[in-house]
Amino acid sequence: MDLQIAKQTFIVCGATSGFGHATAKALLKEGATVIGIARHTDKLKKLAEIHKQNFIPLTGDLTTQKTIDEVAAEARKHDIDGILINSAGPPAKSFAETRIEDWDAAYQNLLRWKVDLTQKLIPHFTKKEYGRIVYIESASVKQPIENLVLSTSIRLAVVGMMKTLSQEISGQNITVNIIAPGSHETPAIERLIKKKSETDGLSYDDAHQKMINNIPAKQMGDPEKLGTLAAWLLSPLSEFVTGQVYALEGGNVKSTL
Repeated sequence: MDLQIAKQTFIVCGATSGFGHATAKALLKEGATVIGIARHTDKLKKLAEIHKQNFIPLTGDLTTQKTIDEVAAEARKHDIDGILINSAGPPAKSFAETRIEDWDAAYQNLLRWKVDLTQKLIPHFTKKEYGRIVYIESASVKQPIENLVLSTSIRLAVVGMMKTLSQEISGQNITVNIIAPGSHETPAIERLIKKKSETDGLSYDDAHQKMINNIPAKQMGDPEKLGTLAAWLLSPLSEFVTGQVYALEGGNVKSTL
C-alpha cells in the first residue's frame, strides 16, 4: 500500500529503540524523511549512515526544555507533516510501593514534556493546515495492568489531553491519536517481566512465558507491525480518524469501549 508520504517529513521520538524505531523504519520504507530523536548519538549515527539524507539525527532528552525547543525548531525548519510522540515508561510498582517522588517523576517523564511539545507544534500545523500527531502510550489506559499504577494514571491524563485537543482543532486537517500497546517484544517489557519474576518467585524465563500464556493471542506483539499502524495514522490516508485510542494488546482488554 502506498501511504502517500514519500515527500513528507516526520519527527520520531525514541527513534533508536522499540516502537519509535519500528515506526521510523516503516516511514523510511515508504520513502519519507525522518528526524529521529534519541539520547544515544551512536545509534542515531548508525541510522543516518544506513538511510543517508532520509534520516536526520537529533540527540537529546525530551524531558528537558533544551531538547523540546530544539525539536520545535526542527519542526519549523523542515516543515514537518507529523510526529510520533513516544517515551519510556516509569518503574513497575504497585500503589503501595510508590512514593510521592515517583509520581512527580512520572508527571515529568510521561505528561509534562508532551504537553509542552504539543503546544509548540500546534501553531506550525495550524499554519500549514495539515498535521498528524500520534502518541504511543499503553493498553493500561483501557484496562489497568498489574504494577503499572504510575503509567496507567499519568497516561490517562495524556488520553484526556488528546481527546480534548482533537475536538479543539477539528476541521483543520490536523489529527491526533493514541496507540496503546500491550505486551510487545521490546526492551521496555523487560521491567515488567523482572517485576513479575520478583513478585511471583519465578525465573525470568518462566515469568516471560507466564506473561505470554496470559495473553489470549498466546504471543507477544511484534513492534514492527505496530509501526505500520503508526505510519498509517501519520499518513494522509488517516484523514477521517482523530481522537481515537488504538489498543494493540492481543485480546487482554475485556472492555467493550
